[in-house]
Amino acid sequence: MTFAAILFLFFTSFLSSGPDIHWLTPTEHDFGDIIKETLVEYAFEYRNDGQEPLTIDNLRPSCGCTTPDWPREAILPDSTGTIKVVFSARMPGNFRKLIKVYFSGQRKAEKLYVSGYVE
Repeated sequence: MTFAAILFLFFTSFLSSGPDIHWLTPTEHDFGDIIKETLVEYAFEYRNDGQEPLTIDNLRPSCGCTTPDWPREAILPDSTGTIKVVFSARMPGNFRKLIKVYFSGQRKAEKLYVSGYVE
């Protein structure tokens, strides 16, 4: 019984460790109607609710028409960060683009989306 309790504590410590990210803005943004050949941007804001500094290891947009910009320095606990996404409206029609955000200490990416219609 003692062994089972020790194993439980050991595994729950792994589950509770790692980043604690709280998104201050929705993780999906709709630009609405955009005129072709223009640039539009949106800032996704987040807060580090964890106990350790938080960094972004990598960002992966789904295509070259979406360009992310993010803080390279660590975000301290209880501090905020911003991921700016610029979309280049080159092709007419509906779009929905995915940006995968890989935070330090996290195996699974956070997903951000931008969408809209290019006239």
